[in-house]
Amino acid sequence: MEFFDYYPHATWIVALLLGLIFGSFGNVVIGRLPRMLERQWKEDCAGVQGLEESTKERYNLAYPKSHCPSCLTPIRWYDNVPVLSYLLLKGRCRACGTHISVRYPLTELATAGLAVMAIGVFGFGPLGLAYGILLYVLLLLTLIDAEHMLLPDQLTLPLLWLGLLLSISVLPVTPVDAIIGAAAGYLVLWSVYWLFRLLTGKEGMGYGDFKLLAVLGAWLGWHALPLIVLLSSLVGALYGMVLLATKKHGRDRPMPFGPFLAIAGAISLFFGQDIYQWYWSFYL
Repeated sequence: MEFFDYYPHATWIVALLLGLIFGSFGNVVIGRLPRMLERQWKEDCAGVQGLEESTKERYNLAYPKSHCPSCLTPIRWYDNVPVLSYLLLKGRCRACGTHISVRYPLTELATAGLAVMAIGVFGFGPLGLAYGILLYVLLLLTLIDAEHMLLPDQLTLPLLWLGLLLSISVLPVTPVDAIIGAAAGYLVLWSVYWLFRLLTGKEGMGYGDFKLLAVLGAWLGWHALPLIVLLSSLVGALYGMVLLATKKHGRDRPMPFGPFLAIAGAISLFFGQDIYQWYWSFYL
């Protein structure tokens, strides 16, 4: 760490490069993890029914290698450089010219931006790196939930346990606050879910939302939960009204709540204390 004391600008460069690299891998997780889970569900169902598995081809985060989804041409390393390759290729596959989704460079840039923010605010140390991991996984969960209405346990549960473990010595919350935050976060949305179901007979949200709020409670402590719930509800309501007004989303179509929880958690991480201080000064 002494190197970064002598060359503080190197901290920003390292954070930026790490963000771009992890953002590139994040695109793989976003694209493949839901498909991996779908394939596993189908295999499990086939096994329960005594049927032959529909596919036994190996498919995971490492295999098959990155390739164009249109022409299946493997992507060379020099065409897989975060952001830069997209710009040089002008957003198209080198082999077939098919348009490449702008989501890929945007995810890489977003990850890099979050990494720089985490390191810039909390320092290039255990706390800054820990919050960088939190923001990174929250971004992945946001994009997966927005596209697939899914918050995978493979991401939420490890993040939950990591937050509880880091509360012992790294995070500025005590283990007691983290445990209470995790339990309260889960129970709050679980209670809302069952109350809504008893009143309407419909499911208002999924169990992944309960686990995500438990994650935020573990990382930020129980005292952050009221602000997170309030902000996520406000942002979700405003976004829903905009979609209804523009007729881009039907009233009966479900809308993922995970992205709003993740956004509210990030806002609470960076500005929670300022918001609470402003509120109490204004109230008093």
